[in-house]
Amino acid sequence: MAKAKPLIIVESPAKTRTLKNFLGGEFDIQASMGHVRDLPKSEMGIDIEHGFQPRYVVPRDRAKVVKALREAAGRASEVYLASDPDREGEAIAWHVAELLGVPDARRIEFNAITRDAVLEAFKNPRTIDHDRVNAQQARRVLDRLVGYRLSPLLWKKLGKRTLSAGRVQSVALRLICDREREIQAFIPVEYWTITATLTPHGQNYPFDARLAQIDGKKAEIGTGEQAEGIVRELDGAEYRVAKVETKERVRNAPAPFITSTLQQEAARKLGFTASRTMRVAQDLYEGVELPGEGSVGLITYLRTDSTRVAPEAVEEARAYIRDNYGPQYLPAAPRTHRKSKAAQDAHEAIRPTRVYREPDSLKAHLSDEHYKLYRLIWQRFVASQMNPAVYDVETVEISAGRFMFRATGSTQRFDGFRRVYSEGQDDTPAEPADEDRPPLPQMAEGDVLDLLKLLPEQHFTEPPPRYTEATLVRALEEHGIGRPSTYAGIISTLKEKDYVRLEKKRFHPTALGFAVSDRLVEHFPGIMDVKFTAGVEAGLDEIEKGRTEWTRLVSDFYGPFEEALKRADAEMERVKLEPERTDLKCPNCGGDVVIRDGRFGKFLACSRYPECKTIIKERKETGVSCPACGEGHLLEKKSRRGKVFYGCDRYPSCEFVLWDRPVGESCPDCGSPLVEKVTKSRGREIRCSSRDCGYSRPAQEQEGEDAPEVTALAS
Repeated sequence: MAKAKPLIIVESPAKTRTLKNFLGGEFDIQASMGHVRDLPKSEMGIDIEHGFQPRYVVPRDRAKVVKALREAAGRASEVYLASDPDREGEAIAWHVAELLGVPDARRIEFNAITRDAVLEAFKNPRTIDHDRVNAQQARRVLDRLVGYRLSPLLWKKLGKRTLSAGRVQSVALRLICDREREIQAFIPVEYWTITATLTPHGQNYPFDARLAQIDGKKAEIGTGEQAEGIVRELDGAEYRVAKVETKERVRNAPAPFITSTLQQEAARKLGFTASRTMRVAQDLYEGVELPGEGSVGLITYLRTDSTRVAPEAVEEARAYIRDNYGPQYLPAAPRTHRKSKAAQDAHEAIRPTRVYREPDSLKAHLSDEHYKLYRLIWQRFVASQMNPAVYDVETVEISAGRFMFRATGSTQRFDGFRRVYSEGQDDTPAEPADEDRPPLPQMAEGDVLDLLKLLPEQHFTEPPPRYTEATLVRALEEHGIGRPSTYAGIISTLKEKDYVRLEKKRFHPTALGFAVSDRLVEHFPGIMDVKFTAGVEAGLDEIEKGRTEWTRLVSDFYGPFEEALKRADAEMERVKLEPERTDLKCPNCGGDVVIRDGRFGKFLACSRYPECKTIIKERKETGVSCPACGEGHLLEKKSRRGKVFYGCDRYPSCEFVLWDRPVGESCPDCGSPLVEKVTKSRGREIRCSSRDCGYSRPAQEQEGEDAPEVTALAS
């Protein structure tokens, strides 16, 4: 009889492969494929009358997994639960232990899937942290109560059964709608600037100086007439250097990534959505196949709010910097970075598991998106332990009669961390930072300058910018709305529900988004209040720390919420949503083109229906290049029978077709396109499109609210 082995249960097959790579055959390693129990989709599943107790069920697509885990646990010498080291992972571990009947199972957690981190975890097993489980359970129950009580109200009052509302999602929508109203109400104010292009007398070294003062006071020019008068007065003036001042400016390295800053920077620099960033980062954390090494975890855990780094990782980074860039780039002592007051500080910052695994050395073995994100994480981490960049910033004041012009230039004295990394920007600033300006010619007080050009320019004040994914994530974090692990799901739901649309990478609320947000703000001001939502998050943190009961938080929330529901049901007016208009015109009658809903989704049609029955075909982009011809892009199309498929936009020149949604990656085993597939037996997964290849992995599940389930209930 074979000797019983210890059983390790993780979430995903990718993590299983990585653990087997260095634990060998000493352990039986199985995957739970994510959650093994959840609230039922077809009903509320919460006993409100008896302490908000949830009723958990095993989803159909997890039945075979649970059976296999029970069999494995029955023959194991002991059971280790190694789900992710956060609230969600703790809840998964608890559900697994409950289902398998192994209350004495040992909980282990590791911040990186490396031999050292895992072996260290085995030295410090613990019991399941029920406070952490209760914090996750409270979030789940709150989200279910809001989603399953508010959404039907919206269906009833707005006449659209695909609508959903969520405790956090709806507040995020409010931010976008409030910003749009600010933009609509904004009244631009005219102002003028006057720029002199000058050069030292007798030289050809032109630079720009901006009019800064008139008679010793700040120059404020409100009209073109004022600007023209100043230009006339300056005709023939002598421009002379009045003051030269040089100051040292230091720019410190940014902290290593936390979840929110990774999402923001990947959006700015790589154009990744938050959900794509989390999916790719999850792959890098769980393990990537490398020649000669097997499956290797390349980064530490991706859900974190802490900039803290393990001492051994800091020392490795410092050795790398000294060996590869020289001692001048290495600070005298390791650098530490300030963490936010709200940080739970449960895990390290996001960093490479080994800094000596340079991105370019792995490029041939990673997909394009895995390489790009890994390189971003690696560069940021290395830079975070480097010396600051140092600049000499020179400011020159130039007199011209009663007018004073000012010019600023910069010379980089030492590149420091910028040798490796420069931070991205959400928008191109109207004025560059002083240290990013080009250098000025050498000048001294009293020097005479030659005027080459005097340019008056009209400007108007700008409204606040619309949110991008990066700035929305930053706003959610600053306001304490949700947690970094939920941001991707929040943003995806807003787009999927057609509450917002992206134009030039900026969020615009749709008419539907405005309608939903306005009614929720009017009838549920508490839930839609930013401070209230942040307060709930703080309450969840208190539950995790063991300072309050989870049922108390839910009860305190539900009482006022139930009263608001009753009032809203009686007072909220029914509204018929008008089709959203577009800028297009009907090619047959010239009428406006609107967006309508049909049995197969949205379509473009003439607003004069039924008089004009014109339907306009709309391209549904997937953003994935055609893997067959390499020139076209895959579009979402429908067959004559209404079945969705994905074909090349160069058809009939290219007849490539996929019957499942492409994800923009190639199979690591055979190179064929990967697709997302949903089956009853296995749920959502990423699999190879080739029938001859068996590669598959679980699709990353979104954390957060119940929007997908509400839709299922509606249908």
